[in-house]
Amino acid sequence: MAYIKRTLEKKITEISKEYACILVTGPRQVGKSTMLQHLMEGGRRNRVTLDNTDERKLAKTDPALFLEIHPAPVLIDEVQYAPELFSYIKIKVDEGAAPGSYWLTGSQAFLLMDLARESLAGRTAIIHMSALSQSELYGDSKTTPFTVGVDAIHSRKTHLTPCSATEMYERIWHGAMPGHRSGKYTDRDVFYSSYIQTYIDRDVSDMIPGVDKLLYADFIRAAACHAGQMLNIHDIAQDVGVSDDTAKRWLTVMEKSGIIFYLRPYSNNLLKRTIKTPKMYFFDTGLVAYLTKYSSPEILMNGAINGAILENYTVAEIIKTYHNDAKECNFHYYRDKESNEIDLVIESDGETHPIEIKKSSNPGSELASAFKILDKASLPRGTGAILCLREELTAIDRKA
Repeated sequence: MAYIKRTLEKKITEISKEYACILVTGPRQVGKSTMLQHLMEGGRRNRVTLDNTDERKLAKTDPALFLEIHPAPVLIDEVQYAPELFSYIKIKVDEGAAPGSYWLTGSQAFLLMDLARESLAGRTAIIHMSALSQSELYGDSKTTPFTVGVDAIHSRKTHLTPCSATEMYERIWHGAMPGHRSGKYTDRDVFYSSYIQTYIDRDVSDMIPGVDKLLYADFIRAAACHAGQMLNIHDIAQDVGVSDDTAKRWLTVMEKSGIIFYLRPYSNNLLKRTIKTPKMYFFDTGLVAYLTKYSSPEILMNGAINGAILENYTVAEIIKTYHNDAKECNFHYYRDKESNEIDLVIESDGETHPIEIKKSSNPGSELASAFKILDKASLPRGTGAILCLREELTAIDRKA
């Protein structure tokens, strides 16, 4: 098994020189602990995981003693299992703990961010980590947050390896989870089956005591069939025979544990007829392909969800470029009641940048026609783009 260099390594090293406490959040098995242990090599930092029930019990019942037994510098994995630690770490920081003293990881991002803001506000750096990006898998892991400027696109070409449509869908089908992509677990189906089981047994059961595990597994599969589409809670609920309210709560759990994310519709007071429903995406397309039972990349490329999963893959990859630079991203999509739609709207530096995502290798200029709708918005429209399977960069006009 080969370690895959992570873009966040540089950011973690830099921030550790300034903050006494760093919290790395992200879905289960995206490589948080592996990356931090790699950075620990040759140093004197110790590691303890709260997956260990004895360590968890001590951390919950006597946090002060736990921190004495595991003095700084220390890496504490799965810290969400012992929220009692946060107030005691705060005391250590206030007493002058050195920069980089406490590295914390956890897979329940929303809960952990709330705990950190309550107990460690202003004292901790919160970093979100995603599964492997394309630059980490196929480039040199040095890409910067995605923008559509011509210079930025040319720069990205020096860091990434181009691929054909067939290779693209192979990447989509295999996904981006380090356990599989590093070669540690070579059987993709067994890996994702185990991943779902572990996720339900640990995260879901913790957040929904007494949950019907088999029914929840069916629910995740039903949600995967709607990836890259406008959210329809009723349809997903009907697919598995649960109420709309139950489906809404279960989707919230999937969002909190980093399985799915939403793009909210772009609107402001000058755009009156916009749709209010969000679009739902999975962070890992390999999981979607597994759950929707596509047995090969070739079948997926020609299957019913080929466009939706390509859009899901592209949006997730763009978001990763921001996460990997520890930056916030302000992303939306646009759709109005006349069915005008823009797949992705990036709001940056006081401008909106519209983006269309298409499987075609030769998309027509009409795909950019909806971009002009954003001219009515309060922010000026900047450069837009059509992301497609064309081999070389070209232009429709100076703005689109």
